[in-house]
Amino acid sequence: MGMTEAQAREAVLAAVRAYHAVRFAPQPFVPGETYIPPSGKVFDAAELESLSEASLDFWLTTGRFAERFEADFARRLGARKALLVNSGSSANLLALAALTSPTLGERRIRPGDEVVTTAASFPTTVNPILQVGAVPVLVDAQAPTYNALAERVAEAVGPKTKAIVLAHTLGNPFDAAALAKLAEERCLWLVEDCCDALGASLNGKPVSSFGAAGTFSFYPAHHITMGEGGAIVSSLGRLLRPLESVRDWGRDCWCPPGKDNTCGKRFGWTLGGLPPGYDHKYTYSHLGYNLKATDMQAAVGVAQLPKLDGFVAARRRNFAALTAGLKAYEEFLVLPESLPGAEPSWFGLPLSVREGAPFSREALTRWLEDSKVGTRLLFAGNITRQPYFAGLPHRVVGTLAGADAIMRSTFWIGVYPGIDAPRIAYILTRFAAFFKTVSDIR
Repeated sequence: MGMTEAQAREAVLAAVRAYHAVRFAPQPFVPGETYIPPSGKVFDAAELESLSEASLDFWLTTGRFAERFEADFARRLGARKALLVNSGSSANLLALAALTSPTLGERRIRPGDEVVTTAASFPTTVNPILQVGAVPVLVDAQAPTYNALAERVAEAVGPKTKAIVLAHTLGNPFDAAALAKLAEERCLWLVEDCCDALGASLNGKPVSSFGAAGTFSFYPAHHITMGEGGAIVSSLGRLLRPLESVRDWGRDCWCPPGKDNTCGKRFGWTLGGLPPGYDHKYTYSHLGYNLKATDMQAAVGVAQLPKLDGFVAARRRNFAALTAGLKAYEEFLVLPESLPGAEPSWFGLPLSVREGAPFSREALTRWLEDSKVGTRLLFAGNITRQPYFAGLPHRVVGTLAGADAIMRSTFWIGVYPGIDAPRIAYILTRFAAFFKTVSDIR
C-alpha cells in the first residue's frame, strides 16, 4: 500500500533534517584561514524544514506562513499590524508611498513637500523620499552614536516639512522619544527605519513603536533572515489601509490572495469614475506596487523569529567583548556610544579612526581583511557625495562635517551570532598586532 500524503510529507521532512546534518555540519575555525564575515545568517534544521514544508504546499505567493509571521511579528513588537514585504528597502518605499494617500487629507505628502532625514545613511532610507516627489532635507550625524541629534532635526523642520525619516544606525537607537514629541507638536509623520535594529529599545519601548510606522529588513545580514524580505509595522488605524493597498497593487479590495468577496459586496461598489458594480478586486484607490513576499520566505522567518532573543543576546555579548578588548586603543579609535535609556541591538560594531592618527582607515581595514576579518564601511557615508545623488533635489541644514568624517574614517566589524569566543579572541589579536606595528613605527 502506498503512503498517505501526511506520511509522504513527513518522509520528505525527515530527509531534509538528515540533509541538513550533512550539508551544514559545523566547520572548525582555523585562525588566519577561516574568514570571519561582518554579518551572516545563523540557522539550523528548523528553517530548512519550514522552508521545505512551504514548498510542498506549492502556494507560491503569500499564504499561511506569511499570515502567521505577520501575526507573530506584530505581537512581538506590540504593534497593531505587521505587513510582510519583499525587502527592507520596499518597506521604506511603502511607508513613504502610503503617506501620499489622499485619505490622509492635508497631512498627505505631496510633490515638493519636504522630509527631514540624515546624510549619513543607507541609500534606500533616503531614496523613497525622492521617489514620491518630495525633497529630502539633510542633517548631519556624527560619532560616537552615528545618529542625527534631535535638535538638528528640529532646526531642519520648515513650513514645507511633512515627515521625519531616520534609521537607528547599526541598531543604535536615535532619540525617537524626543522626535516623536516633535512630530506630534508639529503635526509631522515620524517613520523609523529599524532595518538594522530589530530587538533594540529606548526607555523600555521597542524601536518602531515611537513613530507612525517602523520598517524592518530580513536580508541575510540582519537580525533574522528570510533571504530577501522585510516588514512594516504600524498601530495607526488611518495608515493601515493605505499601507496594505499600496503593497497590493494599490487596489481598494482587501481580500487575501486566493480569496474573493471578503467585503460581502464585491460587485456592489461605486467608486471614482467607474460604472456601478465594477469588480472590487479590480478597483484601485492608490498608486501602488506589488511588494509582497512569498510564503517560502515567510516560512524561514517563522522558524527564525523564536530565536530572535538569543540572536540579540549574542550580538550584545559579542559587542561587549570586542569593545572591552578595543578600549586599549582609544587613543586611535572612537568607540561607539548610546543614548541614556537605549538598549541597542547591534548590527555591527562601528569604529572611527581618530583625526591625526598615524594610520588611515584603509590601512587598518586592509590589515583586517588580509587577516580574514571582514569589514564594511558605514553605508553611503555622506550620501550627497554618492555618484547617483548629483543633481537630485535636496536641501542641507547646517554642515555635513560629521557625515564627511564618517565617510573618511568610519568602518564596522561583525558581532552577529555566528561569531563565537574563539573568533572574538582572534579578532582582538589582529587589532593588537596592527597597533604594535603602529607603536613600532612611532
